[in-house]
Amino acid sequence: MYFSFLSNREDHAHFPSPNPVYPQFQPTSWRPQLPCYQVYTNPGTHEIIRSNLHRAPLFTGVIQGVGPRYCPSIEDKIVKFAHKVAHPLFLEPEGWETSEVYVQGANTSLPEDVQLAMLRSIPALEKAEIVRAGYAIEYDYVPTSQTGATLESRLVPGLFLAGQINGTTGYEEAAGQGLIAGINAANSVKGRPPLILRRDQAYIGIMIDDLVTREVTEPYRLFTSRAEYRLLLRQDNADLRLSAIGFEAGLIDIDRHREVETKREAIAKEIKRLERTHFSPTEESQSLSAAAFLRRPEVDFKTLISLGLGSTDLSPEVMEQVETEIKYQGYIERQRKEVARVHRLEERRIPAGTDYGRLSGLRSEACQKLDRFRPATLGQASRIDGVTPADIAILLIHLERPGKVT
Repeated sequence: MYFSFLSNREDHAHFPSPNPVYPQFQPTSWRPQLPCYQVYTNPGTHEIIRSNLHRAPLFTGVIQGVGPRYCPSIEDKIVKFAHKVAHPLFLEPEGWETSEVYVQGANTSLPEDVQLAMLRSIPALEKAEIVRAGYAIEYDYVPTSQTGATLESRLVPGLFLAGQINGTTGYEEAAGQGLIAGINAANSVKGRPPLILRRDQAYIGIMIDDLVTREVTEPYRLFTSRAEYRLLLRQDNADLRLSAIGFEAGLIDIDRHREVETKREAIAKEIKRLERTHFSPTEESQSLSAAAFLRRPEVDFKTLISLGLGSTDLSPEVMEQVETEIKYQGYIERQRKEVARVHRLEERRIPAGTDYGRLSGLRSEACQKLDRFRPATLGQASRIDGVTPADIAILLIHLERPGKVT
């Protein structure tokens, strides 16, 4: 929902421009910023909504689809959290040259007259005018079993799908799929191998793997909690994880690629040097490596520099990586071993035309699910709901018999 404060242009209430009077609103170092405001609904707002629920498609059954779990409509919040006397709304200005404001938190399917009454029940918005009313939509999606790990349609070869059509919601989710679908569409035309990111390589890999191996019963959002290897998928090491892949795909130039590889070499070199550098923290203590000393909670890389143990010619990013890798080495190595174990399943490919019904020992449900999702690898098969570890063991036995799986 978008609104302006008044319908009369000359009477519009304007947001403050950068001004010494408002030091908190000064431009940042990279671009001017406008403040957002927070207001609250009240019992009067809630009564307006409750008395008009019979006019809301989300409640009358006109719209039957399941909405995003984490973006409920305002009427949904009023019903589900009836004990709350107020709900926050965020007023987000659309720009410096307009008095239009987006109301974050007021997603709604209510009629426009109800929306206006609802807004004006809030003291700060008594004179607001709606520019574009909120509205509800219901969209369909392609079942997850009809899309492959490259995001190519299984039914229409050459058609690559990305975004809400795959059952997702959210800008980041759509952008990530668009990137991979675009790369694989280009690779397909050029006759190059597809790009499939693993679950231990990127959050995009987790999302797409979920979308092609699991049933989607509500709009899908990607959360860190979906990742099995969160210690490996850190924000600070994204360049180290993905730059080489981006370079191979033609998305990163040679200079950027060399820069990241130089950083990788500097990290490895410094870690090795710290492991070989030994000293005694006190006269009474035994000698230990600088790496072991860095693992102590109270010690950071700056401490090593102050003691003359850490290199001073490293960039802050390299120092951060060295400290992180050393401090969490045990946990990181444990996850890497788990990744290596799972890779053995990921590397075992399943022939595209496998007739699961002919494989003795597989349960009926497993045959149905495997035939529906057509996993490319044993790893993908293991993540399909309804396929048990016992089914995977049986499938592995058949795969190890040359010519038996067709």
